[in-house]
Amino acid sequence: MKDLLRQAIRSDVAELWRVRYAVRENTLTPGRISDAELIAQIESSGRGWVIENDGKLLGFAIGNAEDGNIWALFVDPDHAGQGHGRRLHDAMLDWLWSRGLQRLWLSTTPGTRAEAFYRRAGWQDCGLTEGGELRFEISNPST
Repeated sequence: MKDLLRQAIRSDVAELWRVRYAVRENTLTPGRISDAELIAQIESSGRGWVIENDGKLLGFAIGNAEDGNIWALFVDPDHAGQGHGRRLHDAMLDWLWSRGLQRLWLSTTPGTRAEAFYRRAGWQDCGLTEGGELRFEISNPST
């Protein structure tokens, strides 16, 4: 079966957490973000996308349409390097641009694969945050 790109839904939450906790960089302590916060990100303030194969999520992305924050973009390490991250990234950005946003932003740990990914995707390095992460921004290409 071909890898399916689709919108994330509430019933994906357990698989979203499985992928999130499987990553080896930009790790997150379980319980730091609640299910309710995650659901709000995919149902209220933004939208999420997943890549699914045979019922298993291979990766996901979540973008916030209120503040332009890329809330999450993660691929299961067993499925990295297959273009899933870029497919998710592009679908998310297309949707966020369609919502009228002019600038998007995110932060990530310096020296990670994520940093290299965002640089290749055209994001601009805006320096370090107070917490020591790199802040990246990208502008709507249609403006």
